[in-house]
Amino acid sequence: MDRDSAPRRGRVVMLVDNGVHGDSRVQKTARSAAEAGWEVILLGIKQATSPQETWSIGGAEVRLLTVPRPLGQHPLNHRRSLRRPLAYRPGKYGTWRQNSLRARRIDLDQKQAALEIARREGRGGAGVLLGTVALLPSRATTKVLHRWARFRAGELRRLRQAQQSADTLLTKLSMSFWQRLMGDRSWRRLDPGLWDYEFAFGPVIDQLKPDLIHANDFRMAGIAARAARRARVRGRDLKVVWDAHEYVAGVSPRANNPRWLPAQIAYTAEYAPQADAVVTVSPTLAELLQQVHHLPERPEVVLNAPSRSAEDGQPDAAPPDLRALCGIGPDTPLLVYCGGVNPSRGLGLMVAALPQLPDVHVAFVTLHPSGNNAPSEELLTQAAEVGVADRVHLLPYVPHWQVSAFLAPANAGVIPIHHKPNHELALITKFLEYSHARLPIVVSDVKTMADTVRSTGQGEVFRAEDVTDYVRVVRQVLADPERYRAAYDRPGLLENWTWEAQSAVLDRVYRRLRPDVAPAAESAPLAAVPS
Repeated sequence: MDRDSAPRRGRVVMLVDNGVHGDSRVQKTARSAAEAGWEVILLGIKQATSPQETWSIGGAEVRLLTVPRPLGQHPLNHRRSLRRPLAYRPGKYGTWRQNSLRARRIDLDQKQAALEIARREGRGGAGVLLGTVALLPSRATTKVLHRWARFRAGELRRLRQAQQSADTLLTKLSMSFWQRLMGDRSWRRLDPGLWDYEFAFGPVIDQLKPDLIHANDFRMAGIAARAARRARVRGRDLKVVWDAHEYVAGVSPRANNPRWLPAQIAYTAEYAPQADAVVTVSPTLAELLQQVHHLPERPEVVLNAPSRSAEDGQPDAAPPDLRALCGIGPDTPLLVYCGGVNPSRGLGLMVAALPQLPDVHVAFVTLHPSGNNAPSEELLTQAAEVGVADRVHLLPYVPHWQVSAFLAPANAGVIPIHHKPNHELALITKFLEYSHARLPIVVSDVKTMADTVRSTGQGEVFRAEDVTDYVRVVRQVLADPERYRAAYDRPGLLENWTWEAQSAVLDRVYRRLRPDVAPAAESAPLAAVPS
């Protein structure tokens, strides 16, 4: 639809650097904004597994874009380096050269074999001898060239290892040089592949002529800021909301690219202050973002809270029976974990503790409960090794609006995550899902969630990665679960921990930035978050 002929209501273009499927926060944000009357177009990235390129989430339109990768490879992957001047030029030539010499050696071996067969059979006489002598120069030359090619290929491999190591002197000097010279603009040298997202999203945003951009996570912040600047040059008022899902400096670095994380930090530092408003996932992270990026005001908090209702067009059916899937009755103690499976989530601790918790079962509800998923298989292997395989159950996800009801039959919800910067900062989705299931929560001593549990009395806190302390806390919770469930009777607690309440915060941000195109206001609940 032509923007100039469309009915005049605020158009919000939302940006996200994933395929939208599986990102419940982004999906709920798009749906609730459309329900509030905004015209919403959500732009994501088309991936190999994306089942479709366009669809609707409630009244919001979703479009997936193909992101080209012309700058996705760092220049170091394309040019020679003085570190290893004898290395092959990066690319496929080194492999081709080694294989061509290998083929040449095989061909020479075949000629030598034919001469040897002729000699044994008494054929050829002097011709066999002359043929053998004639092959010697070619065989010697090929042997030398093959060794030389193998050495140069090894030099290229060693060069790659040096370039991918954060500990080599030249890597440190190079990164430090660009950071000192360019400051927050240094990402242009450290990770020029960030421009690839601009190539895909920028022209589409300009064509859509939004009134407001909602940029999810750090990669989209720069795209939104640049689009807003172009719009203002053309005389249009375009506001930007940056939705910070995590603290960029707390993201795990990439093992084979020491430049990647400093580049993302610099990129975020350049563009975060250019947003007209910032929202984030917890009060702790809000305070940190204001401090780090020198924001003029504290970001609004929009929790990753579950929705109270099913998606449009989806049956409001009862969820599967958790205990039946585990093959246990109502009196068997059951601990549940819902979320991703990787070492930093601490799930191995839950298995390791089971020999000290007789009769207790554990259910892991995850995206990849079995099959070719190595972390899930490792949990099952660990369970077998300690003799508790019959008490460990891996189960698949249910739709996000069914999660809390699905988990409710358990005795407690567990969050055993390790100490990582971003683990300290948020009330993660599973925390709020456990809360709506009215489960006592057993959580490691990561700051925000531990502080919340201690404040509300809805669970107990143990020292991260400490099996003994975990066992102590689990026994305490299982001994008197109703004491912890009573915390959910506190007036307003669960009501404010819903997406419906959180989306009202976001709608107020939109209306403050663009009151001139805001939809007609409707009464909405005011959301409060733990301080």
